[in-house]
Amino acid sequence: MAKVNLSSGKITRAVVGQRSVYSYSLGLEGRVAVLVSEPHLPGEIFLSQADQLQQLTFTNQKLQSELRLAEMENIHFQSKDGTEIEGFIYKPLGFSPDFRYPTILWLHGGPVAQYDVGFSSEAQLFAANGYLVVMINPRGSSGYGQDFTLANYADWGNKDFEDVIAGVDFAVEKGYADPERLGVGGWSYGGILTNYVITKSKRFKGAISGAGQALYIANYGHDEWQNWYEEEFGLPWENRQAWERISPFNSVQNVITPTLFVGGEMDWNCAILNSEQMYQALRRLGITTQLVVYPDEHHGISRPSFLKDLYQRYLAWFDKHVKGDK
Repeated sequence: MAKVNLSSGKITRAVVGQRSVYSYSLGLEGRVAVLVSEPHLPGEIFLSQADQLQQLTFTNQKLQSELRLAEMENIHFQSKDGTEIEGFIYKPLGFSPDFRYPTILWLHGGPVAQYDVGFSSEAQLFAANGYLVVMINPRGSSGYGQDFTLANYADWGNKDFEDVIAGVDFAVEKGYADPERLGVGGWSYGGILTNYVITKSKRFKGAISGAGQALYIANYGHDEWQNWYEEEFGLPWENRQAWERISPFNSVQNVITPTLFVGGEMDWNCAILNSEQMYQALRRLGITTQLVVYPDEHHGISRPSFLKDLYQRYLAWFDKHVKGDK
C-alpha cells in the first residue's frame, strides 16, 4: 500500500516488507486500518500510523500455534523468449536441498490476477503432504504493467503456457523438483491453463482442472462472459477461427495425463459444461479421468463438507498419480 503526494508526486509506502494488503479503511489523522496477510499469517487487521504497524486482531493465533507451516521462496527466472517471470515456491516440511520432491504446478485464476506473499492455504496443504509447490505469475497476470497483462490477449495458452513450464524447469534446475513426479492443477483460469498444459505437454503424471473451460464456442450464450468474448475474439460466426484456435478441446487427442475435472453445478462463470466435454473426450480416448460436480455450488465451492471433500480428492489424485502411492 502506498500514498501519493498530489503536489510533488512522491510515493510513500505505508506498509512495507514481505506482506500483502488486501483491503484498507481510512481513519482520522492519517490512521489506516489494513487487512494484511503474510506467508505464515492468514489475513488479520492492522493499524498503520506514522509508518508503524500494530496488529489489532488475532483470529488465527491459536490455530497457528498448533501448525507447522511451509517456507516460501520468491523466485525470478526467464521464460522461453527471455521475458522475466516471477513466482513462488513452497517447500515441504523438513525440506532438504539434497532431495528431489514430487512437485505440483498450481495455477492461479483470472488470468488477470496474481500470486503474492499472502498466506496460501492450498500451497500449505500440498506442502504439508510432501509436495514442492510451484506458483507462477505468467503473462496475463496483473501487477507487472499493462503490456504484461495484455500479452495473452486473444492468445490464451501460448505465452502463459511457456511461462509456467519455464517455472517448472527452474524448479528442476534448482534441484528441488523431481522431473519424473510432476503434477499440475488450478481453478478457474487455473483450470483453463491446466487444460492447455495437458494438451501441450506430456511431462505431467497427474492433473486437476477445476472450474475450467476448453471449447469456448460452446460457452457463447451459455455463461456470463458474452461481452468479454466478443471484445477479445469477435463474433463466433464472423471470426470462428479465433475461437477454435485457442480452444484446448481441439487438441484433446494429445492428452496422456490422468486428469480430475471438478466444478460447481450452478457455475455460470466457468460452466461445468466444458469439464463434462473434456471428461467425455478423455473417457472416449481411454485416458484415466474422473468428473466431480458439486450440487448447488457456483464458481467457488463454499459448503464446508464439500470443501473438505474437494481437498481430500486433490490429495488422493496427486498421491496416486504423482507420488505413485497405491
